[in-house]
Amino acid sequence: MNKYILLIAIFAISAVILSIPLLSNQYVNAGMIKKIQFTQTFTSSQDPGQGHDSEQMAIILSPNNGTLYSGSLTYAASEPVQIIILHQIDKADAKGQPTWTVDGNTIFAETVVDPGTNAGSYDFTGAAVGLHSTNSTAFTATISVDGWIRGQTPEAMQHYADSAITQSSLKLSSASVSAKIPMHLGFFNTSPVYYIITDTNDKKSATVISEKQKWKVGNSPTLSNLPKKLLGKVYLFDNGIMGSGTNGFQNDVFSSTPVQDQYTPLRSVIHVIWNTNNATEILDSEQKILDANMTGKVKLSNIGIIINMPQIMWPGGQMSVRENKNLEQKPFEGGQILDINTNNMVVTFVAHRSWGPDGKTIYYIVTDATTEGPAKMMGITNTPSLSSLSPAFIDFFQFTNGLTGSGPFGFQPGISSASPGYDTYGPLCKISLVSWKDPTQAKLLENMEDINTKKSAGDITVQPAKVLDTDYVLNCPFIDPFQ
Repeated sequence: MNKYILLIAIFAISAVILSIPLLSNQYVNAGMIKKIQFTQTFTSSQDPGQGHDSEQMAIILSPNNGTLYSGSLTYAASEPVQIIILHQIDKADAKGQPTWTVDGNTIFAETVVDPGTNAGSYDFTGAAVGLHSTNSTAFTATISVDGWIRGQTPEAMQHYADSAITQSSLKLSSASVSAKIPMHLGFFNTSPVYYIITDTNDKKSATVISEKQKWKVGNSPTLSNLPKKLLGKVYLFDNGIMGSGTNGFQNDVFSSTPVQDQYTPLRSVIHVIWNTNNATEILDSEQKILDANMTGKVKLSNIGIIINMPQIMWPGGQMSVRENKNLEQKPFEGGQILDINTNNMVVTFVAHRSWGPDGKTIYYIVTDATTEGPAKMMGITNTPSLSSLSPAFIDFFQFTNGLTGSGPFGFQPGISSASPGYDTYGPLCKISLVSWKDPTQAKLLENMEDINTKKSAGDITVQPAKVLDTDYVLNCPFIDPFQ
């Protein structure tokens, strides 16, 4: 089988379909100029650009800040295709010319060459190069590139080698499984919000909530490192009207949803205590709670508890539900939720198998990503605020070549630097990419000692995954799907 390195760029995703075949042994270093030469067959996927949902794109040379490609390409495709050349520009310069963007902030001027044929050659210079079709069905194309990279080499690449090289594979049982998680009903600005509770920094709270919802909540000590100003707020009632809230009284109240720019699933808990001399009522918005506090009806208390509470449904939106229920086919694409049941208050996630630092099997779900492109393709919540929460990051190492398997990039499952029970555990995973220098010599790595040993020996390289120079971070709580 072919071996490949996935590019995480502005539209990179954790389960991916857009790739760039830059063979490391084909680079010729010349300061900041590197030679590229390759021939590879690509399969297109949905164009990640805004307004292009029904179109197809195969990225040949992917955009990366400070990078300029030049050279020539020759292609033969399964249908007539367009050649797309992108040129990164300032947002202020975007008026009056065709543009392409994933997030609305990073803008590319777009040159479209439409020869009307399925084969040809073209000389190019630009920040990215791809083939494009206005049809919604995928196409394939074999492409040869002879050119140069000037500037920064893309940090994260997926890399195809000669088809003559035999690829070893690894197949794990139960690589992706379904996980039923209790769902809760809360309020935002008087409207309903459905959410789950996966982790808290407080052992006592974790135990109490676990017993109440009959599903284990993880204890995540790293969440205590987060400054309160970077967190959202959730209001839990300690007395008053009995109900289904976390503390057994009225439903919890949130300060934000994914609609708001400041949204984050990590919440600082504000306890709401009714003054016993006042008649109680339902307070279903943050403003009502603050007003009641100002008049002395309630008292607010913050004792430093932080909870991971990803929202599943909110006013005007929800996480995507997978259409393809076959978990052996692209489990990281098209949605991380299999079913949302508001009658039984259960949401069913896809849980992915991996390894903890000691080699023990772990499972994790994915609820949020730091940029729109990855979030959209995974069907999860776009949460840019996660990138500011670095004090709580753990490292999650994913493989970009070597043994094919059930990992998000098509290779062996990843390895986490921490897992439940470790003082360093938390649900915010900063993704790093592990690449074998000679993929034909790849061995199965199962723990952090394996990674460190192979890195010291020079057999592998480890680099942070980047999305437009920003750390690629996922909210990926580790869970027990079989409880």
